[in-house]
Amino acid sequence: MRHRGISKTIQPLAQFRYRLRRFLRFSEKAARAAGVTPQQHQLMLGIAGFTGRGWATISELQEFLQERHNAVVALVNRAARARLVRKSTVARDRRFVRVDLTPAGHVRLAKLSALHRRELARFHDGSGIALSSGRAEGQARRARNADGKARRGAGSAKIA
Repeated sequence: MRHRGISKTIQPLAQFRYRLRRFLRFSEKAARAAGVTPQQHQLMLGIAGFTGRGWATISELQEFLQERHNAVVALVNRAARARLVRKSTVARDRRFVRVDLTPAGHVRLAKLSALHRRELARFHDGSGIALSSGRAEGQARRARNADGKARRGAGSAKIA
């Protein structure tokens, strides 16, 4: 009996992991076909979208990429040599490094993003996993907040 309960839990996780790995493999191949490394693609994605500003600091990219500081600095330097990104510092504090995409970086990222949007549509084909927009995350967060308020009896939060 216990085997069946585990199977009901493990099978959806295994399917999700399989589909996620297939998406990651697609992403790696698409990046290489576009003339960048998968790491450079992730870097450009982080610069353009992680902070919402269209640029990022080394520390922010370190968080986005989940890498060590020196590894991110080396990746940024390689991407700068490839003319995908541009680094700039503030005169009064040279430790603050701002990283922006170059026009060439924007073009590459736009092409890769179009390919990835199509692949995400395939990935999302009924799995119940909304990866195609941040709206689902925001809706889930609002629902959790409303649920928490309702449980505490604070206010009159409506749960739709």
